[in-house]
Amino acid sequence: MTQLRIFSYLPNPRIWKATIAARLCGVEIELRGSAPQELQNWLWDFDARPLSEVEPQAAEKAERIGRVGFKGGRLFKTDAFLQAHPFGTVPAAFSPDGRIGIFESNSIMRAVARLGHERFALYGRDPYEASRIDGFLDTSLVFARDAQIYLFALRESAIPPDSYARAKEAFATYIAGIEQALQPDRMFLVGDDVTLADICFVAELGLFSNERTRHQALEKSGLEPILSDAQLAQFPRAMAHFTRLADHPAFAPDVRPYLAKLSSGSKIGGAGDDPGSHP
Repeated sequence: MTQLRIFSYLPNPRIWKATIAARLCGVEIELRGSAPQELQNWLWDFDARPLSEVEPQAAEKAERIGRVGFKGGRLFKTDAFLQAHPFGTVPAAFSPDGRIGIFESNSIMRAVARLGHERFALYGRDPYEASRIDGFLDTSLVFARDAQIYLFALRESAIPPDSYARAKEAFATYIAGIEQALQPDRMFLVGDDVTLADICFVAELGLFSNERTRHQALEKSGLEPILSDAQLAQFPRAMAHFTRLADHPAFAPDVRPYLAKLSSGSKIGGAGDDPGSHP
């Protein structure tokens, strides 16, 4: 039986947090969604589906004006969706009956870990490990926020210097902490096996890797890539950790195809938890 339903744009590295955790914990989840630009033609709901499958009157009643990723565009969010998800964001997760909404990718990941805790202690083996994991997840939010603004800016003709500077500082702070946590020769960020801290790290760095497809935009703005070889060479443990986990059986089905597409130069839409998020 499906234990969690998630609606989002796809592919989305922040959904990896839930899908990787689900593989490790044996939790059954259901994903619904489509490419970012196609979500404008979907009904945002527990029973999310293309507008072609929705009665015109129901679609008209659900019409909203999007912000941020879909700024100024039409979106179609039911009242029930907004009751479950007061910030109107995707990814949007639901309990099996659709009554309880869980928003923000870290919280959705935590829900999966709690559902499958007896099979795999992704959220730590005691309150101390769980709290340390929370520290990594909270720190990731600072990086994720500045990274998201920066990735949106990379779509524009000129990149605001302040967005670039904040993202560069946020990345350096986050990756340096990961590097330090893995010293001298740790295999995982917390404890002796994969936890939510490791999963979150891979997902956030995977999303930030979209910068690699936007080098022309950076050059036009006179900026150097944040994910340059010289920059990454300063954090050998963190980058080795990312590579090692990308090959892990629970990670590889999500991570490897995505990175391969980025390596081919393909641009993948979406920049985080907020593509046209608000009601």
